Amino acid sequence: MNVLNNDTLKQYLLIAFILIIGYAVGTQLYAFFPGLLGAITLYILMRQYFFHLTIVKSWKKWATATLFIVGSIVIFVLPFIALLQVLLPKFTEFLNDSSQLNTILDTLSKKLHRIAPQLSVTEEQIRELTQRATGSLPTVLNATMNMAINTILAFFILYFMLVDGRKMEYTIQKYLPLKDANIDDIWSATKTMVVSNAIGIPVLAACQALVAILGYYIFGIEAYVLWGIVTGVFSLVPIIGTAAVWIPLCIYLVAIDHTSQGIGLAIYSILITGSVDNVLRFTILKKLGDVHPITTALGIMVGIPIFGFMGFIFGPLLVSYLLLLVKIYRVEFSPRSQRGGDS
Repeated sequence: MNVLNNDTLKQYLLIAFILIIGYAVGTQLYAFFPGLLGAITLYILMRQYFFHLTIVKSWKKWATATLFIVGSIVIFVLPFIALLQVLLPKFTEFLNDSSQLNTILDTLSKKLHRIAPQLSVTEEQIRELTQRATGSLPTVLNATMNMAINTILAFFILYFMLVDGRKMEYTIQKYLPLKDANIDDIWSATKTMVVSNAIGIPVLAACQALVAILGYYIFGIEAYVLWGIVTGVFSLVPIIGTAAVWIPLCIYLVAIDHTSQGIGLAIYSILITGSVDNVLRFTILKKLGDVHPITTALGIMVGIPIFGFMGFIFGPLLVSYLLLLVKIYRVEFSPRSQRGGDS
């Protein structure tokens, strides 16, 4: 019977303490995890240019990091704030005006009853749906506040990641229990996935929003810019995508007796708005990083419940890591690879 010696026992106890403390810290800081992931994303996008300026051009690290953060705020944060200033007032006004929402739902209910009497909707169901919609306002405001806090945290972490980037990368590489070649594979997969999704997803959403805005304008949708932006946001949602927006709008047009416009918008959305996704994936996104659409779709479905909004980037990365680690395990530990290395 093998007996654990003191050194082995100390090692196991130390690992147990590390895991327990790490779990305790992680559960308390879980709400701020998106901020950390955002900092990692920006670091990967900026590191090459930062190292060029600080090492080759001999710029001061603190000044260069500050410049990069200010640039990030101008490029990413200010447009997002402008978008919120457009969306939030209209969204809150719409949810607070329950009479307007009731009128829309009542109109849709009557039209549905005329088309299919067996699918009629009662007034009680309409009131319940209205209450659910208006009750979502505090959730939206809380999510906006959490996003603001995580954004501040992301830039705070990013500053120190940039300034101490070389030291941080060396430390990570030092403690990873992998060969240098496999570490390079992991870094390559990380860079490809982050660049592809961090740049490609906003480009895809913006293009679909612009195409949708044009379609909504042509077919007479009120607040067509607002609904186009919402369509761009929903283009990020797997499987359902933009259909979650344009299908209700088409139903609404038919419900208010604008049948031809509703049918026209449906055809436009299927043929034009829907095709933008495929065109961009096989052109621009393929150049940024040749990521399989199935990897992206599965990753987003896995990543959003775990990481929140950052799951759009780190969900696909998680799936890629799984496939890559299986490959690394096969290369490093399978008997076939070991025999090949000995021969």
